[in-house]
Amino acid sequence: MTEPAFIAVDWGTSSFRLWMLDRDGKPLAERRSGEGMTTAASSGFAAILQSHLDAIAAPADLPVLICGMAGARQGWIEAGYIDLPASVSGIAAGAVRIAGESRDIRILPGLAQRRAADPDVIRGEETQLLGALSAFSGGDHVVCMPGTHSKWVHVSGDTVDGFSTFMTGELFDVITRHSILSHAVAGSETIDDAGFADAAVDAYAAPAMVTNLLFRARAGQLLHGLSADAAKSQLSGTLIGVEIAGALSHAKKGAVVRLVASGRLQHLYETAFRRLAIDFTTIDADDAVRKGLFAAARTIWPLTQETQA
Repeated sequence: MTEPAFIAVDWGTSSFRLWMLDRDGKPLAERRSGEGMTTAASSGFAAILQSHLDAIAAPADLPVLICGMAGARQGWIEAGYIDLPASVSGIAAGAVRIAGESRDIRILPGLAQRRAADPDVIRGEETQLLGALSAFSGGDHVVCMPGTHSKWVHVSGDTVDGFSTFMTGELFDVITRHSILSHAVAGSETIDDAGFADAAVDAYAAPAMVTNLLFRARAGQLLHGLSADAAKSQLSGTLIGVEIAGALSHAKKGAVVRLVASGRLQHLYETAFRRLAIDFTTIDADDAVRKGLFAAARTIWPLTQETQA
């Protein structure tokens, strides 16, 4: 049996993911739950982590590396931020150790963009970034990490030059649940690729018209019998199209777009990129965060590599 090297944890606001990894970064065991920061704040971070470690019979001396919201101000312990410009490979140096624990448990820091004109923060996605870029060296990259709050990061070589957060997922949820447009999408079950792509193209071409484009879903339903699925597709495409337009407006010429995503979001962004004729490559989001944690752990605990070829 392959010997475990350390535990990697991605601890978000509403989700918990844990892997027991060997010296090559291969997962030997995995745990997932909905015990994110919100739950852990009342149930106890240490207790939740230990319950998952017990479930996979993790050795007592196995170190744990955590990324995500467990390091937020409201989390287990505040891990702080590394200011830009920042070396991606140097993120591990800012890891904070949990005091009072017999096991070596550390939490990775986030990244902070402190420019007064466009302040921004990243927590959790910096580890996806580390994993996504581990397969590439040199050059300019624009890394897109979609989600409730999508992150677009500009990287030159190993250095993060800047990034932008887009509240696309949260806005979509608010608009489709709590605005007048909720009536337009009532009963919707699917998103139509063609309608979604058309809306993304329109929004990308005229982002200043975004509030008008959003209302067209309602007007189209009232005047032309637009279906709930079609309305939902328009709203999703509009918001993602505006996001892409804004994010790429600051990209360096010739920068390669790296999409870090999986599942439904991967499909939507790939559909939009193809329709907009944007060259891109896709990296699986789960693979990226796991590889990022592995890369950081190898820096913190060099002995985990001693038997690697």
